[in-house]
Amino acid sequence: MSLRLEASTRSWPLREPFAIARGVQETADVVVVELHADGAVGRGEAAGVGYHGDTPERMLRQVEALRPALARGLDRAGLQALLPAGGARNALDAAFWDLEARRSGVRAWRAAGLAAAGPVTTAVTIGMRDLDGYARAARALADHPWIKVKVAAEDPVAAVAAVRREAPRAQLVVDANQSWDIERLLRLAPELAALGVDLLEQPLPAGGDAALAGYAGPVPVCADESIDTLDDLPAVAERYAFVNIKLDKTGGLTGALELAHAARARGLRLMVGCMVGGSVAMAPAMVLAQLCEVCDLDGPLLQAGDWPGGIVYERGVMQPPWPGFWG
Repeated sequence: MSLRLEASTRSWPLREPFAIARGVQETADVVVVELHADGAVGRGEAAGVGYHGDTPERMLRQVEALRPALARGLDRAGLQALLPAGGARNALDAAFWDLEARRSGVRAWRAAGLAAAGPVTTAVTIGMRDLDGYARAARALADHPWIKVKVAAEDPVAAVAAVRREAPRAQLVVDANQSWDIERLLRLAPELAALGVDLLEQPLPAGGDAALAGYAGPVPVCADESIDTLDDLPAVAERYAFVNIKLDKTGGLTGALELAHAARARGLRLMVGCMVGGSVAMAPAMVLAQLCEVCDLDGPLLQAGDWPGGIVYERGVMQPPWPGFWG
């Protein structure tokens, strides 16, 4: 089956600058892919992994390089061997899933082997800010079931305490984005547990987290930057209770499902996460979310706009956009 490719870049303005321990982001810059065949169109959107060198321009070049292979009938299985894991493969992989669903009439979640699929509840993220800012943001989210709090190395407990005061019932994920060391973790974990934190995401640097082997602190620890693909699983399984699976890291839903099943088999608990992007980027991750205990797919909520007809969020509950919008 010959496929016609359309690919472009897009920049989504954010509602406010989004600050994490690595830096500040003001736009969500993505690559958008469409695959056309037999009157059907499959779509994919990806932000890529910036700390691995993905940029919209680089991803677009990678996608465009496959134009001849797509014209010759490249399929989703063949794609996995032609591109490395990352944003370009994610965008194409998502477009393949969408196109397959539209041509076959089989919804993507069913093709993924799920018995059922429905709404999921996502955490909504509060980026780094001053203590009054944390409190104001938490007050606005106080009726949401899950809140994710971005913190740095400096006084993270005060930030979490400000959120907890204003959102006493919310379940909390704290994300340090690699900014701590093991001594800081051991010192802060009891204080975070006392504040009712449910999950601590990537406190130590990727590649510098061997000290987590055998860690049994009062708050479960989740790998994010330490795991991209299935190849990273053996080391991560010895150090973490959870893995955060992101389609931009695995190179798409195909690799993400493979990693999810393998991680479960090793006794790890699952979180699905995202880079910032619109509903076309979140939709395939919602398929993976059906298998996950913790969900962080709030990208469109951080943006000033989104795709028409995209995912509907209501107090953190995401309504699946399939089949009309994607999959």
